Amino acid sequence: MTTRLSISDILLLSVAPLLWAGNAIVGHMVHTLVPPVLFNLMRWTIAFLILLPIAGSVFYPGSPLWKSWRRFAVLGLLGVGVYNALQYLALQTSTPINVTLVTSSMPVWMLLIGWLFFKAPVSVRQMLGALVSICGVLIVLCRGDWHQLLALRLVVGDLLMIVATICWSIYSWLLSRPNEPASIRQDWAKFLIAQVGFGLVWSALSAAVEWQVSDARIVWGWPLIAALLYVATGPAIVAYHCWGAGVRRVGPNIAAFFNNLTPLFAALLSSAFLGEMPRGFHILAFGLIAAGIVLSSRR
Repeated sequence: MTTRLSISDILLLSVAPLLWAGNAIVGHMVHTLVPPVLFNLMRWTIAFLILLPIAGSVFYPGSPLWKSWRRFAVLGLLGVGVYNALQYLALQTSTPINVTLVTSSMPVWMLLIGWLFFKAPVSVRQMLGALVSICGVLIVLCRGDWHQLLALRLVVGDLLMIVATICWSIYSWLLSRPNEPASIRQDWAKFLIAQVGFGLVWSALSAAVEWQVSDARIVWGWPLIAALLYVATGPAIVAYHCWGAGVRRVGPNIAAFFNNLTPLFAALLSSAFLGEMPRGFHILAFGLIAAGIVLSSRR
């Protein structure tokens, strides 16, 4: 039997990788303008302020949020405090290409974590889908020339992204196991701002440590302001809403394969900024990634 993906499912799970691809590029562009952990804190502070007029009532005394505060504290730690901070830290020593290469292992981690901790069965078809999808990612990263893969070298930033990817996999599985009041779960703004609110606490503590132990400084200007506005609205609010809704619809195992669209989108965005037209290997890579999604969604 096939688990059919509707058009809305595909759109929800494709918007997030597109915006996250831009996030990786922007994060690398501003890594000399602002410390990475502080950049993460500033990003989510702006997102919090945007959401506050819409869903700030979730923090009122007597709100059902406080009965599930531990769950939101964990979601905020993994999705806001850890994953994004580690990604920006990784971009200090690694390249967007290497970062997206490491992130492409997410379907494997998602299957493994689901099997180990959430008693989710893993089929041979899903593993084959993961391999096919990762082949598509590799084609993008080597630009159709397999010899370029030999030039890739893992650095500290790549190891940080492995940890970040594992944290994101756990975060996604927790999203698929709703354990919060329905009044919050059914309101995307309240559900997101609850995570952001607790995530800001973790981010502030991490940024304070970073500021004390490093020679951190901020280079204010329009490039940094524009970057903050983008990462606070697109990759943060819009992408997180789409990803959360998509995961709850199709499950983490299938959603993970859509994450492999991120390096493809990153390559296309880079080509757009450089004025290059998409090439044949982009089409081949998209076909393999899509084949992995279709293959994994069959039971």
